[in-house]
Amino acid sequence: MKAIMVMYDSLNRHMLETYGCDWTITPNFRRLAERSVQFENCYVGSMPCMPARRELQTGRMNFYHRSWGPMEPFDDSMPELLKNAGIYTHLVSDHQHYWEDGGCTYHNRYSSWEISRGQEGDLWKADLSCQYDKKTVFKNKEVMLSYPPYTKMMAHDEMNRREMDREEKTSQAVTFKYGMEFIEKNHGEDNWFLQIETFDPHEPFYTLKEDKALYPHTFTGDAEAEADWPPYAKVAEDENTVEHVRYEYAALLSKCDRYLGKVLDLMDKYNLWEDTMLIVNTDHGFLLGEHGWWGKTSMPLYNEIAHTPLYIYDPRRKSCAGVKRKSLVQMIDIAPTVLEYFGVEIPEDMEGKPLCGVMDNDTQIREYAVFGYHGSQVDVTDGRYLYMHSPANPDIPVYEYTLMPTHMRAMFQPAEMQNIELAGPFSFTKGCRVMKIKSENRMGDTSAFGSALFDLEADPEQEHPIEDEGIREKMLGYIRESMEKNDAPKELFARLGL
Repeated sequence: MKAIMVMYDSLNRHMLETYGCDWTITPNFRRLAERSVQFENCYVGSMPCMPARRELQTGRMNFYHRSWGPMEPFDDSMPELLKNAGIYTHLVSDHQHYWEDGGCTYHNRYSSWEISRGQEGDLWKADLSCQYDKKTVFKNKEVMLSYPPYTKMMAHDEMNRREMDREEKTSQAVTFKYGMEFIEKNHGEDNWFLQIETFDPHEPFYTLKEDKALYPHTFTGDAEAEADWPPYAKVAEDENTVEHVRYEYAALLSKCDRYLGKVLDLMDKYNLWEDTMLIVNTDHGFLLGEHGWWGKTSMPLYNEIAHTPLYIYDPRRKSCAGVKRKSLVQMIDIAPTVLEYFGVEIPEDMEGKPLCGVMDNDTQIREYAVFGYHGSQVDVTDGRYLYMHSPANPDIPVYEYTLMPTHMRAMFQPAEMQNIELAGPFSFTKGCRVMKIKSENRMGDTSAFGSALFDLEADPEQEHPIEDEGIREKMLGYIRESMEKNDAPKELFARLGL
């Protein structure tokens, strides 16, 4: 048995043809959907990038206890479990967060790995003459550019783009080249898992003119100004600019579709449909002006961010080709699904469930899906209703529980570590006590937005919050139950008013 996972970052469900979009060009996602099971109710869990990847490997939510950071010594890793069971695992990626302090323990869980450089502000090329002085169409970015670390990231992105001036030199192209080389060399072998992971279509939405030409339109703004890297902020631009940025995203999305097609071509060429699982997924979506916002982390987790696409082809289930399943699923279900496929025992600490029954006959595996950022709102949906719950007692501190104290791009500083305590062990730490560190300057703290309840059936765009105390109490019960199952810290119950 073999398996391939093609993973994207910030792949918007609502921008794909198979999920109802009528203007983007994504024929290979349509081709994929004709072969696979398409999941209609897949939701995020722990946000954003690296917390989601920790869920991908561990099959367990982690945002109750910790924010962004590495895998922990007590974590069960799906690719490492496969590796230890004799299944060869290989990662190819251009997702630069794997190579930073806050993601530095993920890639070595695989048997082997390859990287492609240059995405976002990746510290790759060095051109000391390069200064980021480009004009921008984004009004909020003018403020962000006054912050030196952000300016440095912009400047490094500019250096990287100069290197990626041809299609074959772009990060995504190189990543898929490595992945396809693995398939070409090993398609005749057995017992392997390949993860092809690209940062695209995450911002910046950098593409060359061929992809931009797929979406002809008139942009009335400054054509020389940078318009493909929206800030995580409120929309302060006019409708024409918003439309233009969406076309920039769509151009990159169509590039993602084109490279997905290359993988499907190899599946056809070597008839891998007979013995190879194919999973196509993402970590979260992205706001492109919806609800008056750009990006993620700075605003509530609306469905444009939280409701994600997922496709799975299982060679044992050819009769499921082209079906759509409505049961609630999450990122935590992927690890146990892959382990079950290869016949590897699923650890007790994995909260997720194999998706076999969902694929076969839409068997329900959970009543609800809980998701959120560490120390922020905690959200829950049962598929019909979605409730965003803000802390009832926001003055109660938030703590990081970890043995690997790192932020996204830096280790915890000595000043943050002066008053650490030992806590636990928690139910999933395998007897280990962990550091309890007060969390400051949290990513994605949307507590100030307050709580809101939406009826997704009557209001799929989430424009009109409703008041229903009975439904709200039921949703709070789901959150409380999830926290109890995950052995959430005691002070979090008090902070949330539970």
